[in-house]
Amino acid sequence: MIPAERAARGKEARAAVPRESHAVFDPRPGRPDPVGLLEEQAASRVPELIPVRRGRMMVSPFTFYRGAALPMASDLATTPVSGLAVQACGDAHLSNFGIFGSAERRLVFDVNDFDETTPGPWEWDVKRLAASLEVAGRENGFGGKNRRAVVMAAVASYRQAMRAFAKMTNLDVWYAHADMDELRAEFDSQMKARQRKMWDKGMAKARTRDSMQEVAKLCRVVGGRPRIVSDPPLLVPVDELIPEAQDVAAFQTSLAGLIGKYRRTLETDRRYLLEQYEFADMARKVVGVGSVGTRCWIILMLGRDGSDPLFLQVKEAEESVLRRFTGAGKYANQGERVVAGQRLMQAASDIFLGWQRAKTGLDGKPHDYYVRQLRDWKYSMPIEAMKPRGMRIYGEACGWTLARAHARSGDRIAIATYLGGSDVFDRAIAAFAAAYADQNQRDHRSLVDAVASGRLTAERDM
Repeated sequence: MIPAERAARGKEARAAVPRESHAVFDPRPGRPDPVGLLEEQAASRVPELIPVRRGRMMVSPFTFYRGAALPMASDLATTPVSGLAVQACGDAHLSNFGIFGSAERRLVFDVNDFDETTPGPWEWDVKRLAASLEVAGRENGFGGKNRRAVVMAAVASYRQAMRAFAKMTNLDVWYAHADMDELRAEFDSQMKARQRKMWDKGMAKARTRDSMQEVAKLCRVVGGRPRIVSDPPLLVPVDELIPEAQDVAAFQTSLAGLIGKYRRTLETDRRYLLEQYEFADMARKVVGVGSVGTRCWIILMLGRDGSDPLFLQVKEAEESVLRRFTGAGKYANQGERVVAGQRLMQAASDIFLGWQRAKTGLDGKPHDYYVRQLRDWKYSMPIEAMKPRGMRIYGEACGWTLARAHARSGDRIAIATYLGGSDVFDRAIAAFAAAYADQNQRDHRSLVDAVASGRLTAERDM
């Protein structure tokens, strides 16, 4: 299809679904109970960790929002869509963007969570990002005018970036990335001294976050070799989960089998590199907010000696929360779905990113997993410390990054034409974000009330 035909497709979509229509969030009668949806999601997870998840989500409306991807997906499914699909992140809130190291050892800024990725409407990602900025702005005590400015700036950044990508060649879009040094220079004129200091501190801290740091933090030396230290229930070595030595050996053998098969999903050179490491220890680790309760393992591997560690994270992949609203995907293995989506959306992905299915859940059942490095210069900006100007700059970076991710997989010319050159869409999404933040506060209160009434249990401060 030639560019003119693709632009015409965008104009037709705009006529069918006006940009102003995205402003509306009007929960339908019989809206599914958000707490009920979360409990439905919990049914397949590790039972003893579910109270930890609830406790983390109860902390604030923002932490609730981070864990409530399924309730919001259910709500987004009732909102207007243009019919222009992309590889959607599925959980594009502002804490799921961050800094990490590329294979060339440069710091880049990108989307960094793909548990929910699947083909879907681009608008859903934009609305999830915009509403997260509104929720976070309220959390940080911003006034309504400042919150609206932050959201409008992020959406405008998405729109303007998509229009720029629409004019680029396919290869130029594919090679586009947000190098942190370039990003810092681009926003330098907008930054006050405080913002510059925060960005520079984040970049410096990211370079220290690697497997060596994790060994120092998570391990102690036993018999001359590093072993993972127990900190239940957040970090539990496998021998404490399986008390019988013989069963531990069998379980470790099954994990070794998973790693062996997982290697086949890597490029040849990276497979060769991984084969130079040997298994040293493993533990179950609780991560994030929404992911709490999924089966997640960290595996310590050693290279030439104890000063050459590699920490891998083996994380369970369940069906995307978008799946019930977008239809079945093409991947039978959910780990492969995550990896394929990540490689499509990210400008640079972890060199050890791969997937496999194995019986490693202590329940004798097969589970799908994806594998990546636990730490590779990964760092997330402290959202709670941001002032309005800093959050605006950060939101603009997220908007540009999300547009670049969508431009790689969707019809960027049609989407850019749909968005247009004015701020009509920006204003509509800002209105949606404010309305959805109100709903999110009510949903957070529902969870708090469910725990207070004894309907649910929660473990706080974990």
